[in-house]
Amino acid sequence: MATTNDLKNGLVLKIDGNLWTVIEFQHVKPGKGGAFVRTKLKNVLTGKVVDRTFNAGTKVETATVDKRDMQYSYKDGDDFVFMDSSDYELITLPAAVVGDAANFLLENQDATVAFHEGEALYVELPASVVLEVTYTEPGLQGDRSSAGTKPATLETGYEIQVPLFLETGTKVKVDTRTSEYLGRVTD
Repeated sequence: MATTNDLKNGLVLKIDGNLWTVIEFQHVKPGKGGAFVRTKLKNVLTGKVVDRTFNAGTKVETATVDKRDMQYSYKDGDDFVFMDSSDYELITLPAAVVGDAANFLLENQDATVAFHEGEALYVELPASVVLEVTYTEPGLQGDRSSAGTKPATLETGYEIQVPLFLETGTKVKVDTRTSEYLGRVTD
């Protein structure tokens, strides 16, 4: 248990049987009335974001989330197999747990898997990854970065929007949180 004074970004709370991550919080002391804490919470499993207000000093239940460094090994049907980097144990995770991270996973890629009471919650990737464009329409002479975008298929099979001048075979940096093109990568 913790009080609202102990809240910080990234802390996982157990509220009404669900796990919520604190995205942001603000202590408010109005001129009249009691102090309170305004929070923005994200459901660990569904990703839903809600605003919640607590009276100052209220006790909240915290949850222990164990984050382990793992390496993605291979896909087995609809499941994803990860290897624990510390003891080389293989763990199979369903696609629902992997979520959108599946769009950016390549074999032998490092990832962080969060567990709560032995159950896998979600897979966290680095903020950006470098992937190769396996197919995109050819660019035309005079296409520049400010002219617009076109669809491009990455080596994972996922499709993103890229500037018109990019060609098949180009390595690009992609934001894993928003699926946005961040830039071209030169070797």
